Amino acid sequence: MRPIKLTVSAFGPYADKTVFDMDLLGEKGLYLITGDTGAGKTTIFDAIVFALYGEASGSSRQPDTFRSKYAADETPTFVELVFDHKGQIYTVKRNPEYTRPSKRGDGFTTQTADATLTHPDGSVVTKMKEVTRAICELIGVDRNQFSQIAMIAQGDFLRLLLAGTTERSAIFRRIFKTDGYGKLQEMLKIKFRDVNNELSELNRGTRQTVEGIKLAADSPFSAEFEQLKASEVIQSDMAIMLIDRVLAGDDAALK
Repeated sequence: MRPIKLTVSAFGPYADKTVFDMDLLGEKGLYLITGDTGAGKTTIFDAIVFALYGEASGSSRQPDTFRSKYAADETPTFVELVFDHKGQIYTVKRNPEYTRPSKRGDGFTTQTADATLTHPDGSVVTKMKEVTRAICELIGVDRNQFSQIAMIAQGDFLRLLLAGTTERSAIFRRIFKTDGYGKLQEMLKIKFRDVNNELSELNRGTRQTVEGIKLAADSPFSAEFEQLKASEVIQSDMAIMLIDRVLAGDDAALK
């Protein structure tokens, strides 16, 4: 996912409508956002994450605090993100819940939170939860994973480095679309367990049969039988061949 254009309005310290043309940064590489304390660096992170997932980039900020205290009453609060994903252009727009002047009469009313996601073919997904679900399916990562791998804010990269093996594996599986290989691995583990159990059961029966065979004290096959019994897995075809030789020898001796 590559952000192309970010538009914020009455969002955080940005009192008016502000447009960030990220297409000017190019299509490849890492980009560093710098500036003085309070300049609005973290707000850019918050705006992108809010547009995609309806949450802030950090756990200490809530969507209901996004309305800029510097904005005029009539200025709407919203975030719109145009982004490229696998060569296709998508547009997602969200607004948090905030108080605005009433369109009818005096006083104020509550603007409910809302979201829309416009696909390249023009189809539109609406409502907060539905848009979030569609974004997760499209990009392949949830908000926490996105914050860890795609947009690292003020040392959050350390969270990925310190994450447990299971969590890191889950993140990388979703990034590189290797879920299918994980499922195949689990299927092979189950198949191996079943085949191994079947082999153990067959080996137990074969060993019981072989150990039940009694040879004459002077049998020339005693050493081979002892070697066969000492094997971790008794090869049934080898046991049958050895037994056939014993029987053939017994037949010859009987005649």
